[in-house]
Amino acid sequence: MISFTIFSGLIASFNYSILPKVGLILFLSVCKFLVVSFQFMELKKANSFWKGSLLLVLFLLMGIILFVKIS
Repeated sequence: MISFTIFSGLIASFNYSILPKVGLILFLSVCKFLVVSFQFMELKKANSFWKGSLLLVLFLLMGIILFVKIS
């Protein structure tokens, strides 16, 4: 968990194009969110509806953020 945060901080401190930086930070954030939700919130034992709805909302939010950053 801490490694995701450290890698995000390192990526944010590098000086290169904004789009790959945003994409990498979003990818690490999604991975961290999925680890927290499935391991610590025990979503892996939940109904498949909740798993699917979590993934759908997560990817919708990620898509909206990427769309706003590109525009």
